[in-house]
Amino acid sequence: MNGPELLGDLLAAARAAGADAADAVLVSSASLAVTRRLGETEHVERAEGRDVGLRVFVGRRAAIVSAGSADPAGFPDLVARALAMARVVPEDPFAGLDEAPPTPQEAGFLDLLDPDEPSPATLISRAACSEEAALAVPGVSNSEGAEAGWSRSEITLATSAGFLGHYARSSHSLSVTALAGQGTAMERDYDYASAVHGGDLEDGAVLGRRAGERAVARLNPVRPKTARLPVVYDPRVAASLVGHFAAAINGASIARGTSFLKDRMDQPVFGPTIAIHDDPLRRRGLRSRPFDGEGQRTAPLVLAEGGILRAFLLDLRSARQLGLRTNGRAARGTGGPPSPSATNLYLAPGPLSPAALMADITEGVYVTELIGMGVNGITGDYSRGASGFMIRHGEIAEPVAEITIAGNLIEMFAHLTPANDLVFRRGTDAPTIRVDGLTLAGA
Repeated sequence: MNGPELLGDLLAAARAAGADAADAVLVSSASLAVTRRLGETEHVERAEGRDVGLRVFVGRRAAIVSAGSADPAGFPDLVARALAMARVVPEDPFAGLDEAPPTPQEAGFLDLLDPDEPSPATLISRAACSEEAALAVPGVSNSEGAEAGWSRSEITLATSAGFLGHYARSSHSLSVTALAGQGTAMERDYDYASAVHGGDLEDGAVLGRRAGERAVARLNPVRPKTARLPVVYDPRVAASLVGHFAAAINGASIARGTSFLKDRMDQPVFGPTIAIHDDPLRRRGLRSRPFDGEGQRTAPLVLAEGGILRAFLLDLRSARQLGLRTNGRAARGTGGPPSPSATNLYLAPGPLSPAALMADITEGVYVTELIGMGVNGITGDYSRGASGFMIRHGEIAEPVAEITIAGNLIEMFAHLTPANDLVFRRGTDAPTIRVDGLTLAGA
């Protein structure tokens, strides 16, 4: 029995048993992963699964159950458990389906499925190429290994209001971690890549060489004195600032009043040149999807333009709480309710190169790695462990470690400047970012 038929039977069973409304999601998945270290294949794993999640509504009460098997013989028990839970939970005045769901758009134009499944030998070759390139870098003394992976997922969503949507997607990944130096003076660094299609995956040799060179560059770090300095974020950590912004405009947090941006709609949050976009319809995008977790059509969304906050990330529930309309940002798995989430999120690039962005910095810090999650979503207070390099007279200088950078996201967003080196490599992307006036806590 195919996915639509399975979910149709499950929803029919839920309605017959007393649910006023229901929706269900089916996720069929397969994955293959290998790990290779120092020339030896250490691990090969394949997994397959078919998980189903059911949400039922009894009046304004809702409950969710999930199962690791989509066997129709288990549907009556699944329905009974969901209804028993729904009848004892508190009412939620904002719960409910979209009673007039849109017609689902087809996913073909997104090109989300690579038809070629790699063999274990192919993945082992990818991992070996990456690790060998890292080990070939002068100064690299060891390796934590390389991992290569592939997965395919098929998602089917159906609601008792008449929505039925389906799409499939694939993913290829590659990562490597290199060690440099000896004994207690060793340093590590890494690199990784992911792509929907294997042909778009970054070359493993380039990945490994970059990881090795980064590890060597970090040898013999110093701990600078505490100071208030400009901080420049490397692109691989700059995306975290965009992620903090997305968390602050999550509709659930806005509705609860637990975000420092809750009262900033249509007000300046960034400088006048800053724009942030969320694009679920990017071809071969890592987080692209034709519909969201509630069956809403997806479309590109401008979150900030000219520095002004223009939209929150909304699902049906948070939109109802705020008196707004959902913008198709509901995400869900089989075991939890929908919640707002970004898709392919990015900060638009600026006009300056990274070198030009740093040219006038007499003393600053170039951050390549962040540690911990010291961000207060209510106040915007920010404190993260970090490592990277000093900037002296506009140039990258000696490596630094065991430092903390601190500030407040309200001020940081207002003084944020992006470079022109944006590359779409991950689900959340940003160019090199400069933030002035942060506190560096060191020696």
